[in-house]
Amino acid sequence: MIEETIDIVRSRLSFNGSDAIILGSGLGTFAKHLKKKLILPYSKIPGLPRSTVAGHHGELISGYHGERQVVVAKGRFHYYEGYDISTVVLPVRIFNALGVRNLIITNSSGSITRSNPPGTLMAIKGHFDCTFRNGPEDPELRSNERYHDSSMLSIAKKVAKKIKINLAQGNYCWTLGPSYETAAEIDYFRQLGGNAVGMSTVPEVQEGAKLGMHILVLSVLTNYASGITMSELTHDEVLETANKTGKYFISLLLGIIAQLKPENGIKS
Repeated sequence: MIEETIDIVRSRLSFNGSDAIILGSGLGTFAKHLKKKLILPYSKIPGLPRSTVAGHHGELISGYHGERQVVVAKGRFHYYEGYDISTVVLPVRIFNALGVRNLIITNSSGSITRSNPPGTLMAIKGHFDCTFRNGPEDPELRSNERYHDSSMLSIAKKVAKKIKINLAQGNYCWTLGPSYETAAEIDYFRQLGGNAVGMSTVPEVQEGAKLGMHILVLSVLTNYASGITMSELTHDEVLETANKTGKYFISLLLGIIAQLKPENGIKS
């Protein structure tokens, strides 16, 4: 099935680049800024289910930013939707088969730190798997080069400074979902060293690392996590804040893409 899937994607998208982006909740407007777009709905790709979450449209898109061709997953699959991990990471495997070396993973997440209010953009420098699927031990921070490429992180910081965007840095905590975390859980994540929390991303990071990709994770902090304020958490708030922050997020992404080197991804 994976071979058939890749053959269809390759023929329909005519992709010959080295850069891919996974877009998180409410961040799909980025694709509008690409030129010469080719769009392939997930429903037309064997083996790919349809995303069931609002803000995830379910399309693979190839297009150009300047002379650089980029492939974009507009919408992702979540473990809490009932998919197994191999299905959740299928877009990453497809990207790898297409020759992608640079993977930018984005998400909308909750802020664990009061000094990073909703609307903050954050470059993720490490992650915790807080799903406890493999045992009750405290999760370990994964922050080495294999998971979070320091060269791509450096590019993100330089671009943010150039276009005058405040880009925070922090560690991401992956939870199972679909319910939001309790205040006690958020306090625990803070003690671990977490700065953002969400229900995606880590499976894709792990798969990309396994395949030897250069990986950069960018989060839009769309709300304070439970217990930071007294406000009720809703998915509508996530989408609303992601939309408001969109122009800054898009400027940052486009700037990063322009700085990536085609043959192996990283400018010196």
